[in-house]
Amino acid sequence: MNIEHDYLKLLKDVLDNGKEKGDRTGTGTISVFGRQIRHKMSEGFPLLTTKKMYWKGIVTELLWFLSGDTNIKYLVDNGCNIWNGDVYRAYEISMIGNPPKKILNKDEFILNIKTDDEFANKWGDLGPIYGRQWRNWGSGALEDKYLDNIDQIQNLIEQLKTNPDSRRLMVNAWNVGELDQMTLPPCHYGFQVYTRELSEGERLWICSQRHHIRFGTNDGPTWYNPDNPDRDKLKWMTEEQRQLCDYKNIPTRAISLMWNQRSVDTFLGLPFNIASYGLLLEIIAKEVNMVPDELIGNLGDVHLYKNHIEQAKEQLTREPKRLPTLEIIEREEQNFSMDEMYIDNFQFPNYQSHPTIKAPLNN
Repeated sequence: MNIEHDYLKLLKDVLDNGKEKGDRTGTGTISVFGRQIRHKMSEGFPLLTTKKMYWKGIVTELLWFLSGDTNIKYLVDNGCNIWNGDVYRAYEISMIGNPPKKILNKDEFILNIKTDDEFANKWGDLGPIYGRQWRNWGSGALEDKYLDNIDQIQNLIEQLKTNPDSRRLMVNAWNVGELDQMTLPPCHYGFQVYTRELSEGERLWICSQRHHIRFGTNDGPTWYNPDNPDRDKLKWMTEEQRQLCDYKNIPTRAISLMWNQRSVDTFLGLPFNIASYGLLLEIIAKEVNMVPDELIGNLGDVHLYKNHIEQAKEQLTREPKRLPTLEIIEREEQNFSMDEMYIDNFQFPNYQSHPTIKAPLNN
């Protein structure tokens, strides 16, 4: 059992127990409230397999958040169109009551975003959403508030390096003073990380997996085996093994991430959110040399749009495949860090899935 089985249970839960509710898009939903999903990253990267996932779009959006950018030009230039409807709706609203100006259709609007920097600067910004809050909290504050701009991500990294047992390892996107300036208030509005020390046996197992090294267990010799490792038999290490683990920079801590989400588009949005926060956990772990441990989602209004119900039923008929592994491939000239990442750094070479299930995006 892994997160995909939990996700499918959640789909069925909403279908079986969801109550009809209206929503801002006018589509209508069936909804439940207050659910949680959990995943051990050691079981594979949480990219669902019961429908084909657009993993490049997931990577693109997360790198956009981490850059602090809030303009969709970077997204559309890289083929990620998930925010197009939100920014276009804001453009339409702004243009109402301003004749004789022509209101561009959506395709024309996005083409102008791609080709006209001045147009993109004027119309492509979504306001102080995720990236601005993560990397530059307070930059829109009134002068008399005397707020310094706060890079929450950098602060998190520094705290993980200097005070990893802190209970304040949090990043928040729900800036109450700026919600009215956002094209869409954040659905996933904050996350917290937690670290723990690895046992000697865990460190030894990680070393064996990363470097294909044979170690003896407390119960006798064993061979490195990526599919069925005897990690439970690795209880302690010798001084020589400890020195080897230190030499190979094997982590001493594991890190988990829990995100909070007020509004959950269960069919289209949640699989994207799961993979995005799984990727964020991997990136943070690499930045601070820790091992990704557990991914947890706390979910508020968990809903299926009425025009996604048949698609959800189809997905429930499919048997999950094995979860893929993430490979972080660094360029030769690259000094990999959170502020120097490219879309092609992240690959899922063994990802296998069922076909795509198409569904409308309700903006």
